[in-house]
Amino acid sequence: MTDQSSPTPPSLSNTARVLGYAGLLPQIFCVAMVVTGHEWRFSALAGGYAYAAAIFSFLGGVWWGQAVQSAGSGRPATAGAYMVAVMPSLLAVALFMPWSFGWEWPGPALMYLGALILGSPLIDRALGFAAPDFMRLRWHLSLGLGLLTITLGVAAAEAI
Repeated sequence: MTDQSSPTPPSLSNTARVLGYAGLLPQIFCVAMVVTGHEWRFSALAGGYAYAAAIFSFLGGVWWGQAVQSAGSGRPATAGAYMVAVMPSLLAVALFMPWSFGWEWPGPALMYLGALILGSPLIDRALGFAAPDFMRLRWHLSLGLGLLTITLGVAAAEAI
C-alpha cells in the first residue's frame, strides 16, 4: 500500500525567498567597495559590520519569537532558549567595543561575526522550532552572509 498523503506545502512564499536572498546585496556591495579600493572603503567596512550585526541581532529576535510561540504548541521553550535568543545582540555589541576603545577593528570583529552567523543555523536546529524549508533558506543565507562578512574582515587588513 502506498502513502497517498499530499506533500506538506512550503511555509515560505516565493516573495520571502527572493527578499531573503536580496538581503545579501548590501554585504556584496560593501565587499565590492572594499576589494576595489573605493574611497569609501572604511565606511563600507563599518556599514558591513553594522549590517551583519543587525541581521545577527534579528536572528536572536526570530529565536525569541519562536520560543514564545512554542508555548501554544504544547512544547514550551526552556529558559535556555530565551538565553540563546538574547546572545546575538550582546555578542554584536561586544564585538563593536574594540573600535570604541581604538583597538584593532574592524577586521577581527568582522571575522568573528561572520563565523557566528555561519554557525547560527545550528541554533535553529537545536531549538527545533523551524520548518524544513525555513531551515534550508536559513542555511543558504547564513552561509552567504557569514562568508561575505568573513571576506570583508580579511579585506579589512588591506583596506585600512
